[in-house]
Amino acid sequence: MEPYRQRIVDALLSRKLGSMGAVLVEGAKWCGKTTTCKRFAKSVLDLSDPDVRDHVLELAEIDVKSLLEGPMPRLIDEWQDVPKFWDAIRNRVDSLGGSGLFLLTGSAVVREEKRKQIRHTGTGRISRLKMRPMTLWESGDSAGGTSLSGLFAGDGFSAGQGKDQPLAEIAWLLCRGGWPMAVERGGDISLDYAREYVDAVAESDLTRMDGVPRSPERVRRLLRSLARLQATQASLAAIRKDIVANDDGSLSEQTIADYINALEKTFAVENAHAWCPNLRAASSVRSSDTRYFVDPSLAAASLGIGPGNLMDDLPTFGLFFETMAVRDLRVYAEALGGVVEHYRDKTGLECDAVVHLRNGDYGLVEIKLGGETLVAQGVETLDRLAALARAKLKRQPSFRMVLTAVGPFAYRRKDGIVVAPIGSLRP
Repeated sequence: MEPYRQRIVDALLSRKLGSMGAVLVEGAKWCGKTTTCKRFAKSVLDLSDPDVRDHVLELAEIDVKSLLEGPMPRLIDEWQDVPKFWDAIRNRVDSLGGSGLFLLTGSAVVREEKRKQIRHTGTGRISRLKMRPMTLWESGDSAGGTSLSGLFAGDGFSAGQGKDQPLAEIAWLLCRGGWPMAVERGGDISLDYAREYVDAVAESDLTRMDGVPRSPERVRRLLRSLARLQATQASLAAIRKDIVANDDGSLSEQTIADYINALEKTFAVENAHAWCPNLRAASSVRSSDTRYFVDPSLAAASLGIGPGNLMDDLPTFGLFFETMAVRDLRVYAEALGGVVEHYRDKTGLECDAVVHLRNGDYGLVEIKLGGETLVAQGVETLDRLAALARAKLKRQPSFRMVLTAVGPFAYRRKDGIVVAPIGSLRP
């Protein structure tokens, strides 16, 4: 049995189990949901196991409550295939009272036609928790010398040790991704997992998710386009234009919207919402989402490229690196009760990542590969944003940071801006 790597979500899950009757852990397949939840569960019902699946599906139609019997917390793995579990668990939580009774995992949302079987929202009984692929801190590829919580706390800053990875290693980590199986295998074989993931999405996952037949080749065309346009606010029209220009055949905007919706429901893509503070008139702040894959390795696999290709095309590498940075920042922010958003206004002023906490605190992050020129560009953007915040906002940013791909350590400039390599970051 593979040794368990501690996950940031562990503490969040433990807290939710201590306060709620049941917890639903959702996220992309292979990100480690089942492995993590099994460490908390005392009994397991695995709907992905072909030896029990047919029996469970049949029994669920007759007596779903009997499937809930077992030591608690009881884990129902891939519950979305039997939506009746939702109301049954809600009712059991009501009747038993207490907390930490059930765990559910899901790699896709419930099919629309099956959603009608669910009568209650589960509010107050079932809490939701999103799990993502591993960050560099979780996979052991970040030294963790720079704490995001410390930056928000303003409790001082000292040079944070980084891993000092060369750019070629960052390219390799990006293409490997944060899939636990890939992290444990190591070597070139670890690059295969993202490719297998993309193949499964194109060939079967989207159709299995909602039963709507979809052309594998059309899915691949869309994935390639999303990879080329990642870290942008590309419209459906722009995506369609890209597909027409780069691939044989075409997709209508409605079909593109349908396919993207399916990708979101399987957690393969996860866009960043726009941060809309009251900086100017509402009409001047762009509200379009920024498009990201849940893990940068999926973008690389969709285009059929590897670390060497990224090293030969640094502008493209920069977009892929932004996806990696946003992946890690999202996990770190969620540990603090926050989210990662994106800012852009009509003047073109843009911030790659705004880490926003529930209490209103926020930090501004520019994401760059590294080097004096790119860091200077990030600093200039942060200065402009800070000036705008001083003029328009009562609450000023807790920190400003240029997050880079490379560097031996993090440091604070005289102007207060932190420059930190991703290999130094932790929650």
